[in-house]
Amino acid sequence: MSKAQETILEIDLRKLKHNYEFIKGKLTENTMVIAVVKAFAYGSDAETIATYLQDLNVDYFAVAYASEGIQLRKAGIHKPILVLHPQVINFKALIDNCLEPNLYSFNVLNKFIDVAQAHKQKNYPIHLKFNTGLNRLGFTYADVTEITNITNTTKSIKVQSIFSHLGASEDDNERDFTLHQIELFNKIKKSFKENSIHKPFSHLTNTSGILNYPEAHFDAVRTGIGLYGFGNSATYNTQLKPIASLKSIISQIHTIKKGESVGYNRGYIANITTKTATIPIGHADGIARSYGKGKGYVVINNQKAPIVGNVCMDMIMVNITNITCKEGDEVIIFDGKHTAAQFAATGNSISYEIITAVAKRIKRVFIR
Repeated sequence: MSKAQETILEIDLRKLKHNYEFIKGKLTENTMVIAVVKAFAYGSDAETIATYLQDLNVDYFAVAYASEGIQLRKAGIHKPILVLHPQVINFKALIDNCLEPNLYSFNVLNKFIDVAQAHKQKNYPIHLKFNTGLNRLGFTYADVTEITNITNTTKSIKVQSIFSHLGASEDDNERDFTLHQIELFNKIKKSFKENSIHKPFSHLTNTSGILNYPEAHFDAVRTGIGLYGFGNSATYNTQLKPIASLKSIISQIHTIKKGESVGYNRGYIANITTKTATIPIGHADGIARSYGKGKGYVVINNQKAPIVGNVCMDMIMVNITNITCKEGDEVIIFDGKHTAAQFAATGNSISYEIITAVAKRIKRVFIR
């Protein structure tokens, strides 16, 4: 791999394949994989990631919003796409682009049926979400009879899947809560099967659920963060490979005398003579203002350089007093060794926030 000469996000598709195959290896042969590529494929590049996974014959994709699904259709993605949070205003666009909505309340269910009927649809695939404890979106177990009364008598739609979402599948201290969610979803499945003329597939587990609760794989699983190299546990983090490396360079080196300051609002004041390096990446690129002043670091020539002062919009400054380096040297913000999860931990955050925040203006470089 060549050294960075500008700020780049390097994405290794070989590692994506490894992660996909690792997750597939945890499943039975007939269990489908729904690849979650929302939020620009967790900050990488949705079109490239989805195209690559489609070539690997992934079964389904999931996105958050209709606009994300439309973008994938324009990029040539022909596999089914589940839209997890459709909004009523986008229902016609969903149909026009053969996107499959998650319907989670009677309000959105009835409004989608109205739109489907108005556009003369027949057996349009929908997905029904049930709330089993996350308390975010979803029907309840008590709603099953009323739901099936509607869906059994409506020819414009068909129920493609029923699903729910685990709230704490990575946390062993919450195992009882997760087992209760699985038990409740099994009751929902049973009731739906008894009352519905449709034969939907069912899915419940996210990445942590896939790894920790094999009894809950059902007909399909959804994986997002696992594809991008994080397993939410020390054990699985060593077996999955982060696909993205955020790199930059040293733009300039300064010698800061005792009492002099660095950055806006004099965010860092040197108590001894200090050397700093300026790096062309800032809060407009995903390095939040919560970093700096001792929170967060980059890696230069295999040594940690703490971020000093306040993060600027397009730049950060780091302490290189004890690091031998020069202008133009490569800087690692995160990669497979110095991970986004480790960077996030210095600011009381999580890997999801760090990788999804990487700005689109940063150049993507792909390793195939």
